[in-house]
Amino acid sequence: MNGQEQQLTKQEKRELKRQEKDARRTNQERKRKTRKFLSWSAGIAMAFLIIGGIVYLIQNSTPTNPEQAASLLEVKDNDWTTGSPGAPITLIEYSDLQCPACGAYHPILKQLIEEFGSDITFVYRHFPLRQIHPNADLAARATEAAGAQGKFWEMHDMLFENQRSWSNDRDTKELFVSYAESLGLGVDQFKSDLASKGVKAKVDANYKSGLGLGVNATPTFFLNGQKLQNPRSHEEFKTIIQNAISQP
Repeated sequence: MNGQEQQLTKQEKRELKRQEKDARRTNQERKRKTRKFLSWSAGIAMAFLIIGGIVYLIQNSTPTNPEQAASLLEVKDNDWTTGSPGAPITLIEYSDLQCPACGAYHPILKQLIEEFGSDITFVYRHFPLRQIHPNADLAARATEAAGAQGKFWEMHDMLFENQRSWSNDRDTKELFVSYAESLGLGVDQFKSDLASKGVKAKVDANYKSGLGLGVNATPTFFLNGQKLQNPRSHEEFKTIIQNAISQP
């Protein structure tokens, strides 16, 4: 009798272990499905956010007539330019400093500007995609604030070269202030300019001019007034510019 009770107890223990193992397996499967659902939901939400931003841009991009477009594409005194003034080639970029594609084009553009030297004027204009890049507007204003102290291009390069570091940072302002300090800028003036109405107005004016030209994505390039299909490589971009230079 005691042996039978001991045998039954062992069977019960084995059954209990089997049940516990099944319960753990079921719980793990439930968690896996929950994670998969949450990941899928987040992906759908991000897709809707991106689509919403694109739709917003398309709805608000109103290409102007040729005369108005020509006026918007004129290089203004307050445009940020590098290369050679009065060069036969003018390349205008509408760009978002948080945009990964813009970041990928950054070293290509620097190389092209160096290669073409006196043959090119490069113009940078802000087009922050605020709907999908929450730090882009502040980044644009940071370059303008640095520009007020003569360091626009230095800040522009620093932000692109460190794009991954600040794109998802929650305290971006303080990080940009640290960049300004590393560039030798007056921090108090930088902070003041960063929050100023004038800097905001400059970024907004660039953005509105882009909308007026039908810009709905970044980067968007205009070469001597003609909108480009974005080149797929440095060599392709270089060939496009060389062909434009060779035209009478």
